[in-house]
Amino acid sequence: MSDLNLTALYQYPMKSARGRALATATLDQFGLAGDRRWMLVDDAGRFVSQRDLAPMALLGVEPTETGVQLSWQGETFETAQPDGRGECVIAKVWNDTVVSPVADAAANTWLSARLGQSVRLVYCPDTALRGVDADYATGKLVAYADGFPLLIVGQSSLDQLNERLARPVPMDRFRPNLVIGGAAPHAEDGWRRLRVGDAELEIVKPCSRCVMPSIDQATATRDPDINRALAAYRRRDGVIYFGMNAIVVRGSALNVGDVVEVLH
Repeated sequence: MSDLNLTALYQYPMKSARGRALATATLDQFGLAGDRRWMLVDDAGRFVSQRDLAPMALLGVEPTETGVQLSWQGETFETAQPDGRGECVIAKVWNDTVVSPVADAAANTWLSARLGQSVRLVYCPDTALRGVDADYATGKLVAYADGFPLLIVGQSSLDQLNERLARPVPMDRFRPNLVIGGAAPHAEDGWRRLRVGDAELEIVKPCSRCVMPSIDQATATRDPDINRALAAYRRRDGVIYFGMNAIVVRGSALNVGDVVEVLH
């Protein structure tokens, strides 16, 4: 039997907002169900993230039966999932665009006031046809994630980084969907296909890193030591890599504790 297992599972209902630890998750046409289906855009329709607005780390997002509950420093606000019959915008995610229904005006006002910037909350509909990067995979969809539905990180990879830091950091700095235990540090670099429970995943490319690992997800403050430490041993051709992007080949669910088997 494999010594590898799924030790943690995370969903990010809103792109670049706080994540949620899950015990189990279903899979759908976009990858992990409910992951990055919501997003904030600026007045030009371009996505807003912690890269530009670090306080988004403090914004909690919990799914409800009808939409989401937003939370900010003890305050909460519920808003319904827009049905597409109201205002829509052409939301821009890097070089892609998605026709996206906009949440109600009250939610946008609430968010803008707390984040100190004019933003609108949009939802990725089931009918969206945004494909993953065709240079690495074809025929697979992604919601508002940067380029691929899943991000995989080995627990020992973080452990090795923390050995190089004066103050260890938690896994949330890297915002993975799947954390896999039992492997050597950065063993995921060499994986190409995995079986996780009843699901089969294809590893498609290394995940390049920007400023976000330097942002403390509990305080929204920046600590450049993390990126400096990573650059010392994880930089290649001027780019820092940590974790691997993946797509779903088949399967219906993932569960913490699932056995992980490297197929290739």
